[in-house]
Amino acid sequence: MLFNSIDFAIFLPIVFILYWFVTNKNIKLQNALVVAASYVFYGWWDYRFLSLIFFSTIVDYVIGRSLKSEENQKRRKLLLSISIIVNLGFLGFFKYYNFFLDNFITAFSFFGSEIKANSLNIILPVGISFYTFQTLSYTIDVYRRKLEPTNDFIAFSAFISFFPQLVAGPIERATHLLPQFYKKRTFNYTKAVDGLRQILWGLFKKIVIADNCAQYANEIFNNSTDYSGGTLVLGALFFTFQIYGDFSGYSDIAIGTSRLFGFDLMRNFNFPYFSRDIAEFWRRWHISLSTWFRDYLYIPLGGSRGGTWMKIRNTFIIFIVSGFWHGANWTFIVWGALNAFYFLPLLLTNNNRNNLDIVAQGKILPSFRDIAAMLLTFSLTVLAWIFFRAENMEHAFQYISDIFKNPNSFILLKTYLKYKTVLVLIIMFLTVEWLGRDGQYAISHLGLKWKRPFRYAMYYAILIAIFWFGGKEQQFIYFQF
Repeated sequence: MLFNSIDFAIFLPIVFILYWFVTNKNIKLQNALVVAASYVFYGWWDYRFLSLIFFSTIVDYVIGRSLKSEENQKRRKLLLSISIIVNLGFLGFFKYYNFFLDNFITAFSFFGSEIKANSLNIILPVGISFYTFQTLSYTIDVYRRKLEPTNDFIAFSAFISFFPQLVAGPIERATHLLPQFYKKRTFNYTKAVDGLRQILWGLFKKIVIADNCAQYANEIFNNSTDYSGGTLVLGALFFTFQIYGDFSGYSDIAIGTSRLFGFDLMRNFNFPYFSRDIAEFWRRWHISLSTWFRDYLYIPLGGSRGGTWMKIRNTFIIFIVSGFWHGANWTFIVWGALNAFYFLPLLLTNNNRNNLDIVAQGKILPSFRDIAAMLLTFSLTVLAWIFFRAENMEHAFQYISDIFKNPNSFILLKTYLKYKTVLVLIIMFLTVEWLGRDGQYAISHLGLKWKRPFRYAMYYAILIAIFWFGGKEQQFIYFQF
C-alpha cells in the first residue's frame, strides 16, 4: 500500500477512528489493532511474505525471553547467533542469492572452469532490509543488557510490524520505540496537527519533486547515449533530487502518521544537501541507517580508536556494507567505496566533526565559504549518485565519460529550457528547505507566527501544488531495498 495512493487515503482514517474511538480504553487492544492494521498494510502488496515477518517476530521474541534467563555466556552468544543467522539468512537468500551465484560462476569462468547453475526467480519482499535491522536491534540490545526483554508478544509484534515505518524506515531501535507500546496513549491535538503538517510536506516532496524528477531522470539515464553532456548533468541532478524527495518524503509521511497515533519516531533526514563536507552529509542523510551501522558494526570493530590502518579498514567496511545493504549490484558497492574515499581524509585529519551546527544559523544567506563548501560537497554527492542510479558499472562509467564529450553543451540555454518547469520547482523547494532548515522538517516552524489566513494560504498552496504539479505516480525508491 502506497502512502500516496487512494487505498492509503481510505485505510488511514479507518485505522485512526478505530484506534482512538474503539480501542482507546485498552492498550492491548490498541496494540492488537496496530498489528492487524500493519499486516493488512504489508499484505496489500503480497500476503505471502507476512509469514516472514511473523516468523522473525516469533524467533526474536523467544530468543529475547531466553536471553533474560540465561547467564552462561557461551549459550547467550549461541542464542544471539541464531537470531543473526535467521534474520540475515532470510535477507541474504531473498536479496543476494542470485548476486553471489552469478559472481561465483563468473569467478570460476575467469580461471577457465565452467560451473552450471541456474539463477532463481526470487521476488524480493518489500522492506525486508528495514524490518530485519529493526528486529536485530532488539536481540543485540537484549544480549548487551541494554534492554529488558519484553513479555508482551502483542507489543513486540507491533514494534516489528508498525505500519508507518515498516517498509522504508526510519529503522527504529527497540530501546526507543518498543517502550512506547507499553504506555497508555492519549490523543494530543497539537502533536496530531504537527503530524498532518509533516505528512503534507512529505507528500509534496514525493509527488511534486521526486515524481517529476523521476520522469526525466529515468528518460535520461535509460537513453544516456542519446543526450549531450549538459543534459546528462541535468539527469544526474534530477536523480539527486528524486532520491532525496522520494526517501525523505516517505520518512516525513511515516513520522507524521506515527504522530497521529501518539508515537514519536526518530528523525531520518536533516537537510543533507546543505552539508559542508561529506562527514556532515552522512550525519544528515538516512540517519537511522547510519547510526545503526555506527552502533552495531563500526564501534564493535574498534571505530576510530585504533591506529591509522584500523581507521581506514573500518571506514571502508562501514561504507561498503552500507552500499551492499542497498542492493545486490556492484554499482552500490562502488557507491559506498566512493563515499569512503570522500570521508577518509576528514577522518584522518580529525576534521570529520567540524560542522555540527546549522549552516548559517540565524542568517538568511550563507557566507561565501559556506556556499563553496556546500557546492563542493553537493557535486561530490551527485557524482556518487550516478553509480547508485546506473544499471551496471559499464553504464556508470559510460555516463560519466559522455558528460565531458561535449563541454559546450553545458551552456546551451535550450537544454535547460526543456526542463524549466521542474527546475523552477526544485529552486522553490530548496528555498523553502533553506528557510526552514532549523526545524525538524522544512515547514515545521515556517509560518507558525503568521496570521492564520496567511499560514493556511501556505498550506493550501502546497496542497494545490501537489494536485497541479503532481508527476506520474512512481513507486518509492527504497521499497526495493
